[in-house]
Amino acid sequence: MDLRGLVLLVAILIVEVVTAANGNLVFSVERRKTTLTAIKAHDARRRGRFLSAVDLNLGGNGIPTENGLYYTKLGLGSPPKDYYVQVDTGSDILWVNCVECLRCPKKSDISGIDLTLYDPKGSSTSKLVSCEEDFCFSTYDGPLPGCGSGKPCPYNIGYGDGSATSGYYVKDYLTFNRVNGNLHTVPQNSSIIFGCGNVQSGMLGTSSDEALDGILGFGQANSSVLSQLAASGKVKRVFSHCLDNIRGGGIFAIGEVVEPKVSTTPLVPKMSHYNVVLKNIEVDSDILQLPSDIFDSGNGKGTVIDSGTTLAYLPGIVYDELISKVLARQPGMKLYLVDQQFSCFQYVGNVDHGFPVVKLHFEDSLTLTVHPHDYLFKYKDGANWWCIGWQKNVVQSKNGKDMTLLGDLVLSNKLVIYDLESMAIGWTDYNCSSSIKVKDEAGVVHTVGAHNLSSASAILIGRILTFFLLLTAMLNS
Repeated sequence: MDLRGLVLLVAILIVEVVTAANGNLVFSVERRKTTLTAIKAHDARRRGRFLSAVDLNLGGNGIPTENGLYYTKLGLGSPPKDYYVQVDTGSDILWVNCVECLRCPKKSDISGIDLTLYDPKGSSTSKLVSCEEDFCFSTYDGPLPGCGSGKPCPYNIGYGDGSATSGYYVKDYLTFNRVNGNLHTVPQNSSIIFGCGNVQSGMLGTSSDEALDGILGFGQANSSVLSQLAASGKVKRVFSHCLDNIRGGGIFAIGEVVEPKVSTTPLVPKMSHYNVVLKNIEVDSDILQLPSDIFDSGNGKGTVIDSGTTLAYLPGIVYDELISKVLARQPGMKLYLVDQQFSCFQYVGNVDHGFPVVKLHFEDSLTLTVHPHDYLFKYKDGANWWCIGWQKNVVQSKNGKDMTLLGDLVLSNKLVIYDLESMAIGWTDYNCSSSIKVKDEAGVVHTVGAHNLSSASAILIGRILTFFLLLTAMLNS
């Protein structure tokens, strides 16, 4: 190859790498590396949010030793600026920190993240959402006391761990990439309403640990970005994710999945989160003997599917019975307490040969199969120490101690579909490094592939999954 041809080839390769690193394939969702203690603290905060959500009328990852929260980069405003936000199926609004924010974090401990404050005055398309607008009425189920004519519609979210965020709603452009062909996207924007945070407290405040610009809620409420896009006729309220904790990367798409076929179970109606009916748990072909009402929904009980939680949390009586069965094949095995909270042990060999498969059986005969390599994780690379990912749900308040919360521990390496049109959720074991076929509003089927951009830039760490918004061909603001 002559010099000219070599230069051209190198130039093409550079363009491809830079394009990938800059997120041209929609939202790149990264998974932060963290410690075991930080994982439990992160999950504890999430459980606190679940427990306080009902009172506040609110809606509503992976290998534990390597990954914490999921976050993505999106554009807001005109001209668009980049913001890093946590992807959260357990909350219902998109909010970002704003320029007038008090106690907002100034920096993030997450490598490669530069925090940005949203400035309504710096965007030519930003508008305040007033108290008399329909969005404000519907969010609060009627007029909000003290919210008079012309005043900005406020938001205030308090979490069970004492953290809180408050501010006001604004309307502006959200910029993302729309899938318009097989493995191809084009930039697109749409006007949406989101929270402009001006007061943060607790872990959302000045702490740089896990600090991001905000949270992108994918809950069921009308205030979520998904619901807003659906209300404007641009999408259906259907999304899916496939998280690859083996190779890294994965898929997160909005749209009807037509391939592979996935069986579903009904979502429990009138619940703030993605609640399902868990019937029983099977270990080594034996059904656990548990109280008949242990998995009933309501009154702080029930089973919640949440991709933002790292581990899996069970009521105490369920946890004790499950662990007893899981360890039955290894009599005399000694357990050690690591970081004062994880049960770990030494084991040489293939864990899939030494420990049983756990099957969770749901309504309508849907089964979630959890293999030993899913619920057991290496404490240190290259060592023979393994830890148990199942956790006992210990909370401070009585409300919620009997809740079953299923996170990434059981959801990884599975295609999970949330169909709010049919009020159902489903999953199937899947190679998350491959692709799926999704149908848009025009009935056109597109191939959506997995992406792992972790090698594309030195500042991108952990595992990255591409977050696809599959929208119709024409989007009107």
